[in-house]
Amino acid sequence: MEASATYKYVRVSPQKARLVVDLIRGKSVSEALNILNFTKKGITREVEKVLRSAVSNAEQKAEHLDVDELVVSRIYVNDGSRQKRVRPAPMGRAYRYQRRTSHITVVVEAPEA
Repeated sequence: MEASATYKYVRVSPQKARLVVDLIRGKSVSEALNILNFTKKGITREVEKVLRSAVSNAEQKAEHLDVDELVVSRIYVNDGSRQKRVRPAPMGRAYRYQRRTSHITVVVEAPEA
């Protein structure tokens, strides 16, 4: 039995989010939450929120489920839309830059008995 949760349009670049996501892939939920508590990255709060949401979704699907047995089976970060912005440059010019967004998806599942 698996359950998932997705957080869309997170205001962080996917490259930075993947650094944190790679740390907890394949770990148990309690171990993943422990890792996130001691990781010094700004995105850890959002990843923890999505992970807790996936665990809550798993509890809703099966009431007899033991939460301590859940494992982060899949977790990935996809590119979201980009916000195009303009920054003033010398001599009346303008430099374009992009503010990147991400979609974080977490899938937790209980091992088959």
